[in-house]
Amino acid sequence: MTEEKTARPHRARPESLEALGFPGELPEDWQQRAVAALGRRVRKQPDLRFFLNACVKCGACNDACHAFLGTGDPGNRPVARQDLLRAVHRRHFTLAGRLFPKLVGALDLDEAMLERWYSYFHQCSECRRCATFCPFGIDTAEITMAARSILAEIGLGQKSVAEVIAKVHRTGNNLGLNPRALRHTLDSLEEDVREETGMDIRFPLDEAGADILLVTPSADFYSEPHVSGLIGYAKVLHAAGISWTLSSHASEAANFALFLGSDEHMRRIARRIQEAAEELGTSRLVFGECGHAWRVAYNFPALLGGDVPRPRHILDLTHELIGNGIIRLDPSRNAGMAVTLHDSCNVARGSGMGVHPGGQLDIPRAVLAAAVPRTVEMPAGTTGDRTFCCGGGGGLLTDEMMEIRIKGAAPRAAALRQAVEGSGATHMAAICAICKSQFSEVLPHHGFDRGMVVGIMQLVGRALVL
Repeated sequence: MTEEKTARPHRARPESLEALGFPGELPEDWQQRAVAALGRRVRKQPDLRFFLNACVKCGACNDACHAFLGTGDPGNRPVARQDLLRAVHRRHFTLAGRLFPKLVGALDLDEAMLERWYSYFHQCSECRRCATFCPFGIDTAEITMAARSILAEIGLGQKSVAEVIAKVHRTGNNLGLNPRALRHTLDSLEEDVREETGMDIRFPLDEAGADILLVTPSADFYSEPHVSGLIGYAKVLHAAGISWTLSSHASEAANFALFLGSDEHMRRIARRIQEAAEELGTSRLVFGECGHAWRVAYNFPALLGGDVPRPRHILDLTHELIGNGIIRLDPSRNAGMAVTLHDSCNVARGSGMGVHPGGQLDIPRAVLAAAVPRTVEMPAGTTGDRTFCCGGGGGLLTDEMMEIRIKGAAPRAAALRQAVEGSGATHMAAICAICKSQFSEVLPHHGFDRGMVVGIMQLVGRALVL
């Protein structure tokens, strides 16, 4: 058995799962619970029922999947991953599967199948590229999320994801930072910016009555290139004269419950942000650079119900401020840079940005073009809604999954090489915290310097005329 076929993230500790309301370990009746959970999910999601019945095995998804292209593992073909759930569904929820299982590819959910579920559904980054190429629009990400939710319900959750969700419920962010630690971090950033610019640019926390509540991924508080993005946000809002604040109750944009496939915990995390906005009396909600966070945020009205205003993305706001002449950028401050854009999956395929069609693709490019001397496009067929995944999304961004992450990044690395060798790209920009972290770690394995990875708001912060 190859390494790819046995690759899997560490399983969550019992106490982590129990804190989320799941069994701490596999119960004796796990098969019955899993089948019942599958039935509930299919009844709840008509699209999932369609995905499990519509596939004609045409193979259009195979060459679309970075995981299959990178690992060469047949089990990572989207159709093969779908069949892991499809076979169990047929066995228990179709007449033919109950009477003639071998004739229709129906299989029992035994221990061997359970291991395949845990392995392969945790090698899917939920990037949705397969759905773009599928003639029926079958979305493996939805199948992956359904399978992961079932695994969690029977006590087989992923360690890093479960622990992060528990931290958010306790403290409001993925790192478990309490308000005092968060304030100390922001004070340090204020000092850094004062040394750089000679100006007092504030990073406010829990200030009632501010116009904007900014919610950003926790990576923005502690590591490069992320922290430079947060500095960029602060500089833009300062230059525009907009009052804003962060919240210690909800200081995290990322919603890892998406990776667990748990609608309930996605709502709880999203509701925490809504509570912070209401408590502070902010009139607008703006999200920082994080792909899956933006995907969840964009769907707030459907997720939370009721009259919930849809948040804005920091790039959308920055684009408006540039267009209205409220802020000015000097691209010469990023001299010598020719930047290509990695379209992050969850922005390019999972949500919108701005008020006009295609904004999620046009707005980042417009802001990037205003911030640097020259921009370069990735090769045809690897941008926009056909972008390749970074290989680290969907909860894969853990050390034990590094081999899979490196291989999963291979298609994007090949496209980047073409942009470098054919068009002279010097840097690659991304607007997702996971993409930036993933590329910084895996691109050196593909012959690139990790310093070529930048964020758009990082470049905006450098180019901004204060």
